[in-house]
Amino acid sequence: MTASEIDLPAALETVSTTQPLIEAVTNPVTVNGVANTILHWGALPVMADTRREVAEMVATADGCLLNTGDVSDTGKKTMLAAGRAANENDVPVVLDPVGVGATPTRTAVVEQLVETLDITVINGNRAEVGAIADAVGESGSAAGTSEIRGVEAVGEGSIEGIAATALACARAAEAIVVVSGETDVVADREAAYAITAGHPMLGRVVGTGCMLGGTLATFAASLDASFEAALSGTLAHGLAGERAAAGEYGAYAGPASYEVAFRDAIAGFDAGALSEEGIEARIERVAIPE
Repeated sequence: MTASEIDLPAALETVSTTQPLIEAVTNPVTVNGVANTILHWGALPVMADTRREVAEMVATADGCLLNTGDVSDTGKKTMLAAGRAANENDVPVVLDPVGVGATPTRTAVVEQLVETLDITVINGNRAEVGAIADAVGESGSAAGTSEIRGVEAVGEGSIEGIAATALACARAAEAIVVVSGETDVVADREAAYAITAGHPMLGRVVGTGCMLGGTLATFAASLDASFEAALSGTLAHGLAGERAAAGEYGAYAGPASYEVAFRDAIAGFDAGALSEEGIEARIERVAIPE
């Protein structure tokens, strides 16, 4: 898969015509934003969060999002039940490992999810992705990791270091990895790509990373090729952030009104304005020194 093979308008058309059902086990802080993001892309969100029901719901779904905002014993068991049901029914699973590395408890829960389930896409910031690479891979495999405080990555990292971390995580977890940040990175076992799209305002709204998880679950449920889905979903999410910041969906005065504009940008996303050359310019393979 290369940048020239990404057809974002076709991907968005597939999402809207298939209207996939996405079961999202997410945290109460961002549940509304995640549900609306899934809906605004043209999919159908359902947020079943009880162990008794979640496996039944996943069995009828087309995609599954597991967000580790709740790592209570109940939350862990619910995510495991959902993930196992997804694997049994060939439903793609997106894991958003919120805050992994911040506490031993959170790291243990994420490690169990990664080692127990067949994960399609892992979506996190650079510190979270590095923590997973270290937890399930070889010691020291996560080059260029960042410190995590709470659920946020702090410190700086080069794009080459972030790409190396993403590759290490992809190989250790046997999943596609999306690292969100100023420049997003998408990696599989073979290569990492930098995606230049987005806006700093996305980082000033709590939950936009969780919304990206909803976006990735929607695209993964709609497209046959998981790597194409990860690249397309990440790019679309970033472009919506740019368009909101540019005022295409109304002026904003700060983070609260920007969030409204961002959600409107997703709902009103016009893929017809995109050119193949413009998409290619946004996606670049990262050369990682040996």
